[in-house]
Amino acid sequence: MKLLPCLALLAIAAAPSFAADFTVEKSPAGAVVKIDGQLFTEYVTLSENKPILWPIIGPTGEKMTRDFPMLNTEGERQDHPHHRSLWFAHINVNGSNFWAEKASFEKSKKKDEEIAKLGLQKHREFTKLEGGKDKGAITSITDWMGFDGKKLLEDERRISFSTTADARVIDFDIDLKATEGPVTFFDNKDGVFGLRLPTNLDVEQKGTGHEPGHIVNSNGITDVEAWGKPANWVDYYGKVKDEPLGVAILNHPSSFRAPTPWHVRTYGLFAANCFALHDFDKNAKPGDHTIAKGDTLKFRYRVIFHKGDVKAAKLDDAFAAYAKEVK
Repeated sequence: MKLLPCLALLAIAAAPSFAADFTVEKSPAGAVVKIDGQLFTEYVTLSENKPILWPIIGPTGEKMTRDFPMLNTEGERQDHPHHRSLWFAHINVNGSNFWAEKASFEKSKKKDEEIAKLGLQKHREFTKLEGGKDKGAITSITDWMGFDGKKLLEDERRISFSTTADARVIDFDIDLKATEGPVTFFDNKDGVFGLRLPTNLDVEQKGTGHEPGHIVNSNGITDVEAWGKPANWVDYYGKVKDEPLGVAILNHPSSFRAPTPWHVRTYGLFAANCFALHDFDKNAKPGDHTIAKGDTLKFRYRVIFHKGDVKAAKLDDAFAAYAKEVK
């Protein structure tokens, strides 16, 4: 990172700089990212039908995404098995479904028909695994294989990792390249940059007896009303073991259709989806978008795993600094 991203991280936590040593090394599942020798996250190259980041350990040592279905953890909701920690996918790309997986349709009357539409995000290679002082980085190439086994497109993911005294940060930049022919992402709520919160942070808190979490976006819209609304950022915060923690996702102004609408649910799904314009608002035109052969579509997100509530995270300042970065 250059100086400007470092300044952005200072704004995130409004705290002095925080020195840390990052290592990024290959692992049996993909690549492990550690901070001062302790696990931050792992890039898993194939989790059922897509790459994911899991687990993700926050600034207090607690997990900040759901374990299920990779691991059964007591007290966690076990719905939507395709919500795998942190991922990028969409439900309808040229007719192929990259969002769901086989287990998604266990109770469906059209199970076989739905499974036949499933696509595969196939990790091809890592082009960068880099640790260092105060930062780490992963760059990978992924092929999107349609339900017929033929390649539809490819992506380059540039994922960087950093930290402050009060937050851990993942920048997720992804370029989608239509290498084989035109590719259409159709209007549907199920996409694209997704994260599933652990149950102890969600708004509903079904069966837990714990204090509910909260959703708030950059326009001050909260909880269930934040669904489908465009915003520069959204924060999802609550308490883990009586300590306030939260996860914020920021959408860079250079990202396609920024500010994105948000597919953020009170049960813990937290996704940015700029294609579901009509699905979110029946008065809007369809959000279908076609990438012409040879063209590239770019998405830019910053995920901040922070201590405290939304006020403590100072997200307006964090977004202002992030927006100044050249992406």
